[in-house]
Amino acid sequence: MPANLSPEYKAAEKEFRAAREPRERLACLKEMLRTIPKHKGTEHLQGDIKAKIKELTEELTGPKKTGARTAPATVIRPEGAAQVALLGPPNAGKSALHARLTGSHAASEPYPFATQYPQPGMLPYEDVAIQLVDLPSQSPEHPIAWIGNACQPADGALLVVDLAHPGCVEEVVKAHEILAERRVVLTAEWPEGRVEDDDDPFTTRLPTLLVANKTDLVAGIEDDLAAFRELTGYDYPALATSAATGTGLEELGRWLFAKLGVVRVYTKIPGQPPDMSRPFTVRRGDTVLDVAFLVHKDIAHGFRYARLWGKAAFDGQQVGRDHVVVDGDVVELHAG
Repeated sequence: MPANLSPEYKAAEKEFRAAREPRERLACLKEMLRTIPKHKGTEHLQGDIKAKIKELTEELTGPKKTGARTAPATVIRPEGAAQVALLGPPNAGKSALHARLTGSHAASEPYPFATQYPQPGMLPYEDVAIQLVDLPSQSPEHPIAWIGNACQPADGALLVVDLAHPGCVEEVVKAHEILAERRVVLTAEWPEGRVEDDDDPFTTRLPTLLVANKTDLVAGIEDDLAAFRELTGYDYPALATSAATGTGLEELGRWLFAKLGVVRVYTKIPGQPPDMSRPFTVRRGDTVLDVAFLVHKDIAHGFRYARLWGKAAFDGQQVGRDHVVVDGDVVELHAG
């Protein structure tokens, strides 16, 4: 990171890192470009900002129309408790897995590159849902210029592989190279929150779970997985699944919920029982004020105090805006 960056620039970059919507990110980028000190030490960073502005502008001005139809969006708006991207080489069974987990109608065909655009779907887990986005396969035969932008809103990734396929190792290595070219880095660590690169605001770092799919076709999945790790050096946590038989699918939702650090918070109106039908979801370490912003920004801006029922408080305990919430808390917000 170049020296002598202004406080205004640093504030804009912080907002950019936190932004999840493409339009919001574009506004932050323009503010970053406006406030960055213009000298030789920032020339490279200025170029990166301008390139990202160009990419996002092209995305937001809309996919080109062909006849009466318009191509689908290439960046999916985050919904649910978290967004997880499905990545991997062709014919690993990503779309079949996505369809089985979410009930979507993702194209699942016995030929490569059936998925052309991001396909969102919701994976239910208890009383929340995790958004899974099926993305086109990463392969030099079918380059996707916008894959970096499509990955940016994600909180993590499922790297779906078919260990029975003879070319699996080479294809997965190539997929990593393609993602790296688009500044998407897959990591084995799941830190219960988004991973940021302190030196590069434009690199997307995704905690990754290796999903060994099609286990119904593999005799010794553990041996194959050990060989894969030895040959590639990738040490991602792994789960064995089969979209065809359902093996491992229930464990997948449970694993993601725990590793993403999702915290469910329920709300109540004074004098009434809590609404336990629809929790608000934040992350471990988030506060009562973060919940208030999800409920309504006016409540957050006028926040006075909250009463809380939960494991870490006595019933009706009065807490301030910085009180850290835990899974299952019930919060009664007071504003004025």
